[in-house]
Amino acid sequence: MPERRALIVIDVQQSFIQRPYWDESTLPAFRDKLLALIAGCRTHGVPVVHILHEDGDGPFTAASGLVRIMDWLPDDADATFTKHVHNALTDSGLQPWLAARGITRLIIAGLRTEQCCETTARVASDLGYAVDFVTEATQTFAMTHAASGRVYSPDEIRAHTELVLGGRFARLHSVSSCLAALTSS
Repeated sequence: MPERRALIVIDVQQSFIQRPYWDESTLPAFRDKLLALIAGCRTHGVPVVHILHEDGDGPFTAASGLVRIMDWLPDDADATFTKHVHNALTDSGLQPWLAARGITRLIIAGLRTEQCCETTARVASDLGYAVDFVTEATQTFAMTHAASGRVYSPDEIRAHTELVLGGRFARLHSVSSCLAALTSS
């Protein structure tokens, strides 16, 4: 019996555009990869789930009006859940939705690679889900180390996430390898 999968698109929401670290130059590549992943999952009958992050921090508050998907993201999700912590599975309603559909493998994509995407992958693995982490369909931003002042590029951050997730918490994928896995199952 083939595994039942769901694509979990995390925090691709208008809130991020208001952040000082937002880098519009990285958006086109991320957008193209994520849209290709969504389209491929749709072709293979994989449900697409949007996760939104809401907390008490400026553009992430409900009152801001920005806790909604980015304008370019298809709004035809099979389900949308709001989370209040870094992972998409705790108290969002996602777990019961997955269980009701017999979904055992999660495909992870979205914003930010090392934060909510990585945390969701770790928690999902600990909860017994198989995880496919599609790094090129995640986006992050440069970060400055608080103690040393060293600036880490998005590529360095993604490489670190792959290092710590791969073979432990998730299978690492490109969009094309993830979609090929859907075809072969």
